[in-house]
Amino acid sequence: MEATFDLTGKVAIVTGGGRGIGRAIALGLAGAGATVVIAGRTAEQLNAVTKEIAALGGQALPVVTDLTVSDQIERLVEETVKKFDRIDILVNNAARSFLRSLLELREDGWDKVFDTNVKAAWLLSRSVARVMIEQKGGRIINITTVGAEKAELGMAAYGCSKAALKMLTRCMAREWAPFGILVNAVGPGLTRTDFSKPIWSNPDIAKHVESLLPMGRLAEPEEIVGSVLFLASDLANYITGHSIYVDGGSLTT
Repeated sequence: MEATFDLTGKVAIVTGGGRGIGRAIALGLAGAGATVVIAGRTAEQLNAVTKEIAALGGQALPVVTDLTVSDQIERLVEETVKKFDRIDILVNNAARSFLRSLLELREDGWDKVFDTNVKAAWLLSRSVARVMIEQKGGRIINITTVGAEKAELGMAAYGCSKAALKMLTRCMAREWAPFGILVNAVGPGLTRTDFSKPIWSNPDIAKHVESLLPMGRLAEPEEIVGSVLFLASDLANYITGHSIYVDGGSLTT
């Protein structure tokens, strides 16, 4: 069997696909031949990425979705199946965070982070898995972070939620492997997106942070895509329950 990154005929859902890493992943999957359903809360962003994919000759469907609302999660899955008859790939990329110390973080802030980063990923994955079981297979890829492995000041809620998502990845992989569903995670290091703009937009802070990274620079969103394409492809047919860190070596320090 010849294994490639060719995803022609596959249908993928990407949450948080309107900007940053999610946008790059949506474009990457479309470039590999997949039809992409782009989910997020901002219609303008989703429509812009849909137009980008169309301009490249691909097919995409924007679905405005608040992942903290269970009914909207179910509607996202239903609309995808109604339009394309199947779901082959799910990328749980949408995330939320607050830059707060543990002493300053409010209880509702903690809950909002976990509701988006963990609970929504579980609910959407569960709904998609039911479709994949009927198809006898599929791929789920969760976007975590290096913060799932190392403590970062002011990022406790985010890091803890992503550590939970890493364990959820392993649990889903364990339970769903008999159905042909492979579940893995990709953990980016610090990446140049709006999410991290307070860091890289300040030259002094950016210089200091980059000096701590073995590769000496932040990642670009497009550099996260390769690992997602690999895990979605036939090259990863016997890999499940694992995390790939795309971090420029930050976890070696």
